[in-house]
Amino acid sequence: MGSMDAFEPKIIGLCCNWCTYAGADLAGVSRIQYPPNFRMVRLMCSGAVDPVYILEAFQKGADGVFIGGCHIGDCHYISGNHKTLKRIALTKKLLDQMGIDPKRLRLEWISAAEGPRFAQLVTEFTREIKELGPSTLKPSAKESKPEEPIPAKQPAGVHT
Repeated sequence: MGSMDAFEPKIIGLCCNWCTYAGADLAGVSRIQYPPNFRMVRLMCSGAVDPVYILEAFQKGADGVFIGGCHIGDCHYISGNHKTLKRIALTKKLLDQMGIDPKRLRLEWISAAEGPRFAQLVTEFTREIKELGPSTLKPSAKESKPEEPIPAKQPAGVHT
């Protein structure tokens, strides 16, 4: 067994409150299994996903980022998912320029009634990220050692 067999990716899910998060909740209530590699952040709308959030997730060690929103035409805020569609296309180009495989970023539309679909897509994405291996931006174990404590500054006028 090689080290890649033991690789368990970290996947960050940025999910819309009204559809994908509710779909994930339905999957949970229905006891549908999906990989535990997925860490979800609930946002009010997928349109609130700033590319900076995605880049920061990769910078802090995510191997994949999953964006979940309402189906086109079902956005609670009318046009949030249209904005998401454009932003994710641009962000994928940016990731490619940075040397990060754009397959590590995935956008899906999942309604509140699609719990099984949510579990299926998360399982599928986790398998794809496992095949890609660890992210090139992932801090290595050597780099992730604890930082040196910063010495406390003396208040002005205090001399020791």
